[in-house]
Amino acid sequence: MNAVPQIDFSVPTRDLVRLLKVPPDTVASLPESVLWRVFMELRRRGEPQAAVYFINGLRTLHRRRTLGNAELSITDNDPDEHRLTEDPYLAELWKSYKRCLCANRTGPAAQILREVEQQVQAA
Repeated sequence: MNAVPQIDFSVPTRDLVRLLKVPPDTVASLPESVLWRVFMELRRRGEPQAAVYFINGLRTLHRRRTLGNAELSITDNDPDEHRLTEDPYLAELWKSYKRCLCANRTGPAAQILREVEQQVQAA
């Protein structure tokens, strides 16, 4: 089993924002997991645009998955990362979204992504 995606959270906020703007695609785990972890860290730091960058990054990755023009991992190495948020509804949405991605079900994942977007913007 591969390790959980490692992110250096000691880097400046602008470097983390860059990760959200240009989502990674060469990780052994779900690249969406990297975005989630970075988003949680940026929220903790109080970055006002974190939600916008997070949703845009997710949309980019989702579009790439839907078009099938990139080999993106479908391995979920951290099934408990949804617990990084204190919002129980957002946590369940994230868990469901990842489950759909791992099953290669991009249609239902798109519906959940819209709900994630609404929940993130409401917070």
